[in-house]
Amino acid sequence: MPNIDIPISADLQQLFELPPCDDLKLPSPSPLKIALPTGGSMNALTDISKGIPTDCSMIFSLMLQISPFLAATDCLFKLLGLIAPLIDVVKALGPPPDPIKLGKAIPKFIKAAADLAPCLLVVTGAPLIPFLRDLLCLIIKALNCFLGQMKSLIGVMKGITLQLDAATASGNTELQRTLQCAQDNANTAAEHLTKSIEPIGIILKSAGSLMGLAGVAPIEFPSIGSQTDIAALEELIKTMQGVVGTLTIAADALGGC
Repeated sequence: MPNIDIPISADLQQLFELPPCDDLKLPSPSPLKIALPTGGSMNALTDISKGIPTDCSMIFSLMLQISPFLAATDCLFKLLGLIAPLIDVVKALGPPPDPIKLGKAIPKFIKAAADLAPCLLVVTGAPLIPFLRDLLCLIIKALNCFLGQMKSLIGVMKGITLQLDAATASGNTELQRTLQCAQDNANTAAEHLTKSIEPIGIILKSAGSLMGLAGVAPIEFPSIGSQTDIAALEELIKTMQGVVGTLTIAADALGGC
């Protein structure tokens, strides 16, 4: 069969040409870090689970790290700010006493102590109430997400089981293999989904002492196994629904979600 050359316009021919490699080259994100006032540095992390890293993803990685750092060290820095004027007060007290230095040091100490005062109220439990309420509400939302996904997954697993039983009864071995693979994948998904709520138990246990200061009874999180059969997963749903109910009562006592 003869080859026929069909003339095309220059514009169309340009569309078929591959772009230069430089235009397709993936950018390399720049290293990013923040020097910490306590020494050392905080570096941006590359999360390969979210695709090829970019400058923007590295920036947000660092922002997610620096936010809890600032929140956790706020009272620490206020406490450190109190030490220097306290030392000046002690030195001014002597011996021998120095009234002039003492007069200069005391106002600075009082100012630093006033800044630290809200942190000292933590032991009274009152400032803990908004935090614990928001924490409990966040956990409730997380468990509701878990329950919704688990219910959907159980529905899929039940459908696969019915189809697998039908394929087995009809002797359709090829369909059986396909459905068995789907069932194994569903079981694996159920196992991973179940393990995803284990950190919630750790958070509740860690918050137990704070809850005691606020006058709230610590909440026990049930032990979670690695069940993958439908009956066990349905029982897990009932257990988690009970936990949500308990958390809701505790959250309502602190002001409600």
